[in-house]
Amino acid sequence: MCAHDGERQDSMVTRHDRKITLEDGSVYTGIGFGSRVTKVNEIVFNTSMVGYQEIVSDPSYTYQMVVMTYPLIGNYGITDEDFETRTPTIGGLIVREYNDLPSNFRYTRTLSEIMEENDIPGIYDVDTREITRSIRDLGSRKVLISDIDVPHEECMKILKETEIPRDAVSKVSCKKIWYSKTFTPRFNVVAVDCGIKLNILRSLSKRSCNITIVPWNTPAEKIYEINPDGVFFSNGPGDPEDVPEVVELIKTLKGRFPIFGICLGHQLISLSYGARTYKLKFGHRGGNHPVMNLETGKIEITSQNHSYAVDTDSLKGTDLTLTHINLLDRTVEGVSCERDNIFSVQYHPESAPGPQDSSYLFDIFIRHMEEWKNAKEN
Repeated sequence: MCAHDGERQDSMVTRHDRKITLEDGSVYTGIGFGSRVTKVNEIVFNTSMVGYQEIVSDPSYTYQMVVMTYPLIGNYGITDEDFETRTPTIGGLIVREYNDLPSNFRYTRTLSEIMEENDIPGIYDVDTREITRSIRDLGSRKVLISDIDVPHEECMKILKETEIPRDAVSKVSCKKIWYSKTFTPRFNVVAVDCGIKLNILRSLSKRSCNITIVPWNTPAEKIYEINPDGVFFSNGPGDPEDVPEVVELIKTLKGRFPIFGICLGHQLISLSYGARTYKLKFGHRGGNHPVMNLETGKIEITSQNHSYAVDTDSLKGTDLTLTHINLLDRTVEGVSCERDNIFSVQYHPESAPGPQDSSYLFDIFIRHMEEWKNAKEN
């Protein structure tokens, strides 16, 4: 190493002003961006090469601090049209290299500005490869982000005494009913908002659906009153067992309307039929998971974001049929019940994986609603 390189490295070290501390005592120092808040979250990683705006604005990352395995983040800025939610709730962002001078004719603000505005902390100039290996070896766990001068003993005390809240769905769900309308409506859909991504609504709208978005704890009677052609159960954060109210809602509605669920919605549908869910060691997050459709034999490259999965063995004895499996770890990726006109997938067809490998799932939902509507009229 030449003397100049050594001076540059020393300069970088002195610039470090923030750090993250993990439950096992590991500490990584870096440079802060976004909010300067001190916060405890669950640490997870995402393997996507692009789409950091969609990740930061995905409600499913509530109470989670995300390590981006792709090294350069921030280089194309933030675009107003690409948000997945109006108010981002991600816990924080950990990156190798952060670029605060975006090169993109569409960008309106920098990533750091959006994070600061929404009280989201970030840190860069850390070894994201080492942190990712740690998560893969030891699993997801609590992480504290703080200023670099906070004593280590105090950081460990904060980590020990702070519990990750279990109110994630109620935190991100809408509080009142709202609507997404299209110019050429053919179907009326109720979307139960457990943390819904806006691109799901766009995907339904472009298939001629008017959508009524309702809070996660909406009673079945209200949905009967709306009388939709189909009901959609959305993605969202946290443990599916934390929202038994939604499980009971599905039990009441199944067989009465065509139903489609994605991610958390998939887990909740499975629970409503008596299946079980469990927490994965470090979850599935990224746009490169191969999934086999057992009905067609085709393999889809999927986008995923979840910590929990449906237990395969628990599907036995239920009325659900396994329709999709993950080829990396054989976890459940899709189920259906033909009798009740209900199906769900663990992954995100609206996230353009493959890039269009999974968009057919929305078309299946449309077909189910069309057949159900025709049968009702006749």
